[in-house]
Amino acid sequence: MIIGLVIINIVIISISQQMTGSDPFSMELFITEYLQFFMYQKAPMYTLGYIAMTVIMHLYYVNEQLHIKIQNLSELKVTNTELYEQLKRRIDDKSSILNIKIGNKRKIVPVTDILWIEADDYCVKVHTIADDTYTMRSSLKALDEKLDDNFIRVHRKALINADFIEELYTSSGSTYLTLKNKIQIPVSKKNLSVVRKLIN
Repeated sequence: MIIGLVIINIVIISISQQMTGSDPFSMELFITEYLQFFMYQKAPMYTLGYIAMTVIMHLYYVNEQLHIKIQNLSELKVTNTELYEQLKRRIDDKSSILNIKIGNKRKIVPVTDILWIEADDYCVKVHTIADDTYTMRSSLKALDEKLDDNFIRVHRKALINADFIEELYTSSGSTYLTLKNKIQIPVSKKNLSVVRKLIN
């Protein structure tokens, strides 16, 4: 296409130059002098010019396509964000079980069966309503984030299931919670307001 445009331009320039010259129009003169002269003089410049225009138009087209893709991705991001927020409101991402490794086996403990969880160095002890205790390699902070709002931090070493609270005892000397299995869990001054709010 570029070569065709260059040839057309050279022919038009050659004809116009011969027509404006003093010599009468001659096909032989047109081919041997004017056409050859302008072919060598103008063809390289026109060819480079058309190539440059083609490259610029191609880049412009690619740029437009990229803008369209960016717009589509922006709309997709907004749509996905809205869908995520809708799902987040409908689906509770809190865990309903604890998967505890015991030797080569795995013990599945429903969180509804957990009375309280006790910190023990780099592990925790999970106490259940069946009076079973399982050691789990985790931290109270990690479990506090993982379990639902029914579990409250009452002490730096204790996380309890609010469903099993029987009474709150407070005095000038000590404050503790009594669970339904009669175990007493101390409550720190820092967490006392949270416990009282829950009890009320």
